[in-house]
Amino acid sequence: MRGAVKPHESSMNLTELIMTHEAIIRMGFFVGIFAVMASWEALAPRRRLSTSKRLRWANNLGLVVLNSVVLRVLFPAAAVGVAAFAAEQHWGLFNYVDAPLSIAVIISVILLDFFIWLQHVMVHAVPVLWRLHRVHHADLDFDVTTGARFHTLEIVLSMLIKFAVILLLGPPLLAVVIFEVLLNATSMFNHGNVSLPRGVDRLARWFVVTPDMHRVHHSVEDDETNSNFGFNLPWWDRLFGTYRAQPRAGHDNMVIGIRTFRDSGHCTWLWGILVLPFIGRITDYAINRRRWADGPVEDRHEQG
Repeated sequence: MRGAVKPHESSMNLTELIMTHEAIIRMGFFVGIFAVMASWEALAPRRRLSTSKRLRWANNLGLVVLNSVVLRVLFPAAAVGVAAFAAEQHWGLFNYVDAPLSIAVIISVILLDFFIWLQHVMVHAVPVLWRLHRVHHADLDFDVTTGARFHTLEIVLSMLIKFAVILLLGPPLLAVVIFEVLLNATSMFNHGNVSLPRGVDRLARWFVVTPDMHRVHHSVEDDETNSNFGFNLPWWDRLFGTYRAQPRAGHDNMVIGIRTFRDSGHCTWLWGILVLPFIGRITDYAINRRRWADGPVEDRHEQG
């Protein structure tokens, strides 16, 4: 039983190292991968942008900065701090299972990814949560900044859900750091305005969510929006029947966003983004408000 065993000195050193440098590690990966994806988009964009890139980036990244400050104020220890607390209290599955660290890390990362997928389905299914999540979908274009564009209240809710999952699982600190880095990295990758060669994409999407796979999820068509919920691992959509290979209109012609949120005031400017959850009614985009049918129905709209 791991909870009854005195921690090994090397394990204590690893814990101390992670706790000391966790923020720097995550920030380093974020900046590095953002720079790679931004350069890739500039050199070989997948789609022509429909709105001002400078304006969108300024406001999307402004929201990222706001969210980062709020999270740092509300949750200074972040997810890795909760994992350390769970380990100290011997809470969670992996604090009572005598598994090798490597196995515990791999299984923890997979389970954490599943719970994030489940959370993503939930914010599409519960109308009040869709109000928050539609900030992410109301972006009029699809690029690396879209991957970090979430309403502040959704970011706080997501962090609380993550805390609960960590307390339930008791994952190793290393697993939490790896998962956080992977989640940020893959979110920037699969929201990138880039494409892989068709053969590479076909193979890669068995192991990771690719840009072409996730772009379908940002279609203006509600049945396409409610597919391909994965951020990192693509398996959950295939297992639970929410996988869609391609958009009906094709990647070049598909419309990104939400039907009735098409103006830059609500979709691009920071103030409009922040108040967007509090306007309009929720109808068909929320899964349990939809009238299921084969293919799109043109008169099904979300009232803005």
